[in-house]
Amino acid sequence: MDDKHFHWSQWQLLDSILPTGGFAHSFGLEAAIQARVVSHQEDLKTFVIHLLDNTGSLLLPFVHSATVSPDLETWKKNDRLLDALLTNEVSRKASVTQGSALLRVAAIVFSEISYLKTMRESLCGTRAVSFHHAPIFGLICGLLGWDSTMSQRAYLFITMRDVISAATRLNLVGPLGAAVLQHQLALVAEDILKKWMNRPVEEACQTVPLLETVQGCHMYLSSRLFCS
Repeated sequence: MDDKHFHWSQWQLLDSILPTGGFAHSFGLEAAIQARVVSHQEDLKTFVIHLLDNTGSLLLPFVHSATVSPDLETWKKNDRLLDALLTNEVSRKASVTQGSALLRVAAIVFSEISYLKTMRESLCGTRAVSFHHAPIFGLICGLLGWDSTMSQRAYLFITMRDVISAATRLNLVGPLGAAVLQHQLALVAEDILKKWMNRPVEEACQTVPLLETVQGCHMYLSSRLFCS
């Protein structure tokens, strides 16, 4: 595949039209609203910043490792480690659901990378891996020719995009306000990237435990729009 074709594939990986199921999850925002942790737009801004920081500390090491070494053994090892780190059942299920969907879609869409289809077929139905989202995203980025910095920046971007989209559907902010917020937080996200990028998976950690606690309450909501 030539460089220009790679660019189109790389952009498509970030396109919201790619049916990976990310918009079915609010990253704990819905539970935070019902718990009154988030009640207005300023709270939302703080929530998104904390979410990005937590994503950077916990998940970017797995994206980085998988991008640098997009091979089966590295991915399997990282998948098992992340499964042990995600003690919150809601976030763990969300990660597995989105990761499984992403690998399924990528294997079909990026058919020129036969390795994706072969890997998925050999592991589906087994209990060898859980298909967590961050390691799979990094693996696909590596196979599509992304460098590690861009893959980690892209992961923070889709996290910010999806949680702000959830805020719009929860009527916390309008579509135009959501776009303004995303633009305002771009430099904050870049600082978070620089803070956490290129760390080994052994340093992965939670930095905002309140997010983990609130998201874990999602399953107890009497009514809910999102899966997590």
